[in-house]
Amino acid sequence: MTPEGEYKQKLIKKLNQMFPGCIILKADPTNLQGIPDFVILWGDNWASLEIKTSATASVQPNQKWFIERLDEMSYAAFIYPENEEEVLSALQQAFEPPRRARVSQS
Repeated sequence: MTPEGEYKQKLIKKLNQMFPGCIILKADPTNLQGIPDFVILWGDNWASLEIKTSATASVQPNQKWFIERLDEMSYAAFIYPENEEEVLSALQQAFEPPRRARVSQS
């Protein structure tokens, strides 16, 4: 298995632990060039992740555009071992339900 394939497997396992019952869809790059690798569906939320083996891995044409566009809609990011903790933390925050406003009782 390639290093990217191994990393993807580990990441899928972590995502399933973090978001029990989530659905992870693998994008077909032949259908839409540059679309991120995964779409994660969980409850009313969705996110998209493009997996790279390192921070210096090459970015294919259109990938940056798709990440920026999808991030405007929900949450999307490039993820690699060097930023994994940060991205997964941001993903958890994106998937948290919005807090209800507190109204003073006085």
